[in-house]
Parts: sequence; C-alpha cells; structure tokens
Amino acid sequence: MAASFSTSPRGFGALLALLAAGAALSGCAGMSETVAPAFADPAKYELYDCKQLETERKSLAKRTDDLRGLMEKAETGTGGAVVSELAYRNDYVAVRGSAQMAEDAWRRNKCRETPPEATPPATQLSPAAAGKPASKSGKMSR
Repeated sequence: MAASFSTSPRGFGALLALLAAGAALSGCAGMSETVAPAFADPAKYELYDCKQLETERKSLAKRTDDLRGLMEKAETGTGGAVVSELAYRNDYVAVRGSAQMAEDAWRRNKCRETPPEATPPATQLSPAAAGKPASKSGKMSR
C-alpha cells in the first residue's frame, strides 16, 4: 500500500504535505524559552521603582503559572497539543518575555523583596482561656 501511495503524483503530494505539517508542528513544540524576550518591550520597566517591579513580578509569575496550567490541561484532550499551541503559546511566550525584562530591571535596580507583614497578634488570651472552655461548675473540661 505504501508503494502505490508514494508512486502516484497525488499520493506523493499528500505525503509531502503531511511531512511538512508534522515538521511545522514539531517546531512549535520545541520552541526555546530563550525566544521569550523577543516578544517583550525592553524599555517597559525602565522607569518602574522597586515596589512597582515587585508587584509586576508577582503578577507575571501568577499569569505564567496560570497559562502553564491551561496548556497542560489542554494537552490532556484529543488534539490537545495543537490546541495548547494555538490558544496559549503566544501569550505564554509574551508573558515569559515580560517576566524576564522585569527580572532584569529588578536586578539592575538592586531591589529586595519586602518582608511579609507580621500579622498583628489577636487579643492575648490567658493560658487557661486558650484551652478547652470551662464547664458550668467553673472547672476546666477534659
């Protein structure tokens, strides 16, 4: 069957089209993450201060994780790799590029993470009150 498929001009054209489509799709799947900066504006974060950069970096990290999750979810379905590439890959590459530019600006400005705010302590309870509630007789219940 393969010999008759490749010997006719029509079959040869179809085979060639299938090979070209396969090569094109495999090229998308193997796209390097180093392409990401090409999709981002290098001057976008030049005037950001450290607080703005910190917020932006967190936002971009969350968006990257969301897109990665959507891509993984799409790949579980029939034809999922194609759907994943068509629907999410461009956004993912653009967000990764922006994240890399924000990270470069972060290092260039010598920014530091702000420590998480300490939660104010709740009203101080006595050690006895922190245990189990007292029974009606006034004794601690066990």
